[in-house]
Amino acid sequence: MTITFLGTGTSQGIPIIGSEHPVCLSKNPKDKRLRVSILVEWDDYTFVVDCGPDFRQQMLNAKVNRIDGIIFTHEHADHTMGLDDIRPFFFRQGDIPLYANKRVFKALEKRFDYIFTSEKKYPGVPSVIKHEISNSAFRAGNLDVLPIDGLHYKLQVFGFRFSDFAYLTDMKTVSKKEMKKLNNLEVLVVNALREEPHISHFNLEEALEFIAEVKPKRAYLTHISHHMGFHDDVQQKLPKNVFLAYDNLQIKIQE
Repeated sequence: MTITFLGTGTSQGIPIIGSEHPVCLSKNPKDKRLRVSILVEWDDYTFVVDCGPDFRQQMLNAKVNRIDGIIFTHEHADHTMGLDDIRPFFFRQGDIPLYANKRVFKALEKRFDYIFTSEKKYPGVPSVIKHEISNSAFRAGNLDVLPIDGLHYKLQVFGFRFSDFAYLTDMKTVSKKEMKKLNNLEVLVVNALREEPHISHFNLEEALEFIAEVKPKRAYLTHISHHMGFHDDVQQKLPKNVFLAYDNLQIKIQE
């Protein structure tokens, strides 16, 4: 299994428009972050988790020419607003499979009504195949994917476990019951917004405590704000098995 970090930034991305914060002005490419998303590839399958406003550029950066589906964590704009850019895939492949819970599909249908309508569809508009998921394993390609239920402040969100890899973003609260789904991981990815506490995201301390409790072999931090600091400085402060993810980083999980 190969994981590509398509984006590792917050909802505004880094650099933030008009910001003169030192991290936003950094020349280090690891400090430039598109909106958060990953590409998961195994066997002959390619899935994307979330498609934010940078989806088109991310697909170009990663040279992706086919996807087997998009899996959504939740409906916030930085995780969904790139949906229109599935059109090139639709033109080549046909209807694109989407995986989300009922509430997320309701939000997508409101925001992208022209995609989901079945009547008088405008030429060139993509079509999708809806796969409604809940807090139980679902099939993606030839793999059973296990949702991890959590809260983003008061909003329910899903993380996902793909075999020995798990991806959790926009999490603030995960119950002990759900954490048991994360036993014996090779790699865990979890959000860590900044050092200061935040109402709807793990800060760095909370993320490290969560990692210490789950005990994966390796962990990567994502959904990172410019307030976290420079990539190279932060990495030096992390435990030896914890890494600050960055855009276009690719990791492999051996079974």
